[in-house]
Amino acid sequence: MTGVLRRVPAALAWVAVFAIAFALVEACVVIYLRALYYPGGFSFPLREMPPGFLRLEIAREAATILMLLAVGVIAGARPWEKFSYFIVAFGLWDIMFYVWLLVTIGWPASPAEWDILFLIPVPWIGPVIAPVLVSLLMIVCGGVMLFRSAAQKAFRPGALSWVLGVAATVLVLWSFMSDTDAGLRGAPPAAYHYELLALGLAGYTGGFVLACRAPAGDASPG
Repeated sequence: MTGVLRRVPAALAWVAVFAIAFALVEACVVIYLRALYYPGGFSFPLREMPPGFLRLEIAREAATILMLLAVGVIAGARPWEKFSYFIVAFGLWDIMFYVWLLVTIGWPASPAEWDILFLIPVPWIGPVIAPVLVSLLMIVCGGVMLFRSAAQKAFRPGALSWVLGVAATVLVLWSFMSDTDAGLRGAPPAAYHYELLALGLAGYTGGFVLACRAPAGDASPG
């Protein structure tokens, strides 16, 4: 048991190193893209990219997720551990991406700055604070899951946990993807739906707490 508990911090440290370094790579790519398409500084409305470049950008984003997922698969021994390392890596990478942008080019000027977050399957847009809050929750939940797994404590999502998790995902994704005018048609963004984000974060938290309250001794197989 002691050896396992020691292994978790070591693995987490290397996952964190990867996420922080990868975030710098991602930030550099975005800085180059903004220099090409937004020489006066990034702002909405979004400028259209050539179809070939857009396809490459979508492929790059898909590769980014696969790389973060691969790190989780390599670092974890069991299914829930692999997922935990993945969401920790994702959350830290996402937050550090904005930290690197702030350090290098002074953007975002505030957490309320709007950004284009993702392109698959349609553009996701929202204020920087929104993905940062989601990422913070991912890091906390992933870390708790890892240490619970190392201590052989239960993590077993029941039906209600899954329902809350799926509903929360729909709400958060809709808050990012619903403004199709700004995302697809080059219009200024409408007001962000913070209420959907809040409900989504609450749903994730509630489902996670329930999953951690499995009967004592009923250790998760993952």
